Amino acid sequence: MVPVLCFPYAGAGASTYRRLQEQPSDAVRICPVQLPGREERYGDPLPRTVMEAVDELMPDLLDLAGDGGRVALFGHSLGAVLAYEAAYRLRETDGPAVVRLFVSGSPGPWTRRANRATGLSDAEFVDRVNELAGYTHPALAHPDLRAMLLPILRADVAMHEEYRPPAEARLDVPVTSIRGADDDLVSADEAAQWTDATSVGCRLVEVPGGHMYLVDSPAALVRVLEEGC
Repeated sequence: MVPVLCFPYAGAGASTYRRLQEQPSDAVRICPVQLPGREERYGDPLPRTVMEAVDELMPDLLDLAGDGGRVALFGHSLGAVLAYEAAYRLRETDGPAVVRLFVSGSPGPWTRRANRATGLSDAEFVDRVNELAGYTHPALAHPDLRAMLLPILRADVAMHEEYRPPAEARLDVPVTSIRGADDDLVSADEAAQWTDATSVGCRLVEVPGGHMYLVDSPAALVRVLEEGC
């Protein structure tokens, strides 16, 4: 089976992929990536840039990939640019070959948001994040949980909004760009922008659901991963 290293979206941890792990598959093994500063890594310093996050994660990524010689990467929203940056780093190591990059719910890595959330007041920030994410995180409704989550969200949103992709030539890894067919945050044209991020082909796939389709339709996502690996 091909290990698929799965990077979470802003504010989320590895547990967001638990339902994906529960889906049966003979072709792929779902391997959630845990970012510093959340869940069992809550005490670790939060990364401030995508490059810093990937630098911190590299030993974990190589460990999760194992010694099978092949690995795929998946990421949703912020996770898409984390996975994209990680693909570059893994290509520079003597580790496993990256067989495919799956990016989800994300325009191309060069696209800048028109409505930024970084620097807003707490109330404005929460409203903007809800708008950008297409859903409301349940923890934000509880004062104590909100106080714990806001620093993580702010750090994640900042590193997403400040990310600038590598200046090198296109990534020599095939890409599958996935979006929910009813996603009103990322259009089909925006999802197709990932064509410019690879020199070996990009496939656009739509699955049932909106921007957060992966929460409601994990089986559909696993099928896409299987087909790409």
